[in-house]
Amino acid sequence: MNRVEKKIAERKKRILKLLSKLKELFPHASMVLNYSNNFELLVAVILSAQCTDKMVNSVTEELFKKYVTLDGYVNADVAQFEEAIKSTGFYKNKAKNVLGAAKVIKEKFSGKVPETMEEMLTIPGVARKTANVVLGNAYGIVLGIAVDTHVRRFAIRFDLSGYTDPVRIEQDLMRLLPKKEWFNFTYYMIEYGRQVCGARKHDCIDHPLTKIYPKAARLWPKAK
Repeated sequence: MNRVEKKIAERKKRILKLLSKLKELFPHASMVLNYSNNFELLVAVILSAQCTDKMVNSVTEELFKKYVTLDGYVNADVAQFEEAIKSTGFYKNKAKNVLGAAKVIKEKFSGKVPETMEEMLTIPGVARKTANVVLGNAYGIVLGIAVDTHVRRFAIRFDLSGYTDPVRIEQDLMRLLPKKEWFNFTYYMIEYGRQVCGARKHDCIDHPLTKIYPKAARLWPKAK
């Protein structure tokens, strides 16, 4: 076994130990964004970039009452829509993406959120993370692992990937985990980041997963 193979074997062994503990810590980890249809799910996920799910849910509670149909988004006044989502941050770009997504879905996909990765990636504001979240939650289609800031930080902290790029991290995690675990693993890592080990630098020597991999206490990912 060469050095690379040994490294992969160590990571596979480690990730399974981490997964077992995460399941114990967060047995009900799942999507927490609120939505009532697949397009609302897409909207919520786009709005969640660099924003807490709690804030997104607060915004969409009113947003989804005002914009009830896909045509509501297609015909929306941009300035009014920007104002409605302003508190999620980066609201001009998010408004451009959400309203652009509505138009593409209406014109290109007959008003239905598509069911393939290739088609999802043609929608404004959609990269692999968003596509993975939407496909998994809307259709039960699991084609990868959604790598958000929590997942990225976790993967680097516990040496599950040697990369900082989300796409490369996703590829590494997919190689390490059985496919049946891909969908839920994202939510376990997110809960760990929210409830145990946040983004601000702190002492995490006593955290439950640090006991499995003590070096994690010293590995602080650089800003994205």
